[in-house]
Amino acid sequence: MTVIYFYEEFKPYGFLSNFASCPILLKGQLWPTTEHYYQAQKYAGTPREEIIRQAPSPLNAKELTRDPAHPPRADWDAVKDAVMKEALLAKFTQHSHLREQLLATTDAVLVEHTENDRYWADGGDGSGLNRLGVLLMEVRGELRDR
Repeated sequence: MTVIYFYEEFKPYGFLSNFASCPILLKGQLWPTTEHYYQAQKYAGTPREEIIRQAPSPLNAKELTRDPAHPPRADWDAVKDAVMKEALLAKFTQHSHLREQLLATTDAVLVEHTENDRYWADGGDGSGLNRLGVLLMEVRGELRDR
């Protein structure tokens, strides 16, 4: 079994990262990265959504969601995986070169490798849920079946 580890945008397989500079069109708006879109959806339908969309970097977009004075929407935990998958589908259907790169990973297990995240990544030691990798593999399968 082949395993592909990714994390940083400018390293091998960095195109899989949500920080990769790949604009997506969703909700009638151009989002600089999938990270911008994902983070902004914590505040969908509010002025904060647009503030996050305009953040100068994906890291800034993420940081804008860490203010305890602005908690995410009440249903966030229930919808966050679907929001992420929506962003990933947009990324890999709107950029043909990225779709081809994702499909070229064939049946490899995709793992976001960082100790900074135990939900979206592997927690650095494999104990994390790797939800981003799982969703990328789902998207890859759906693209392959089209």
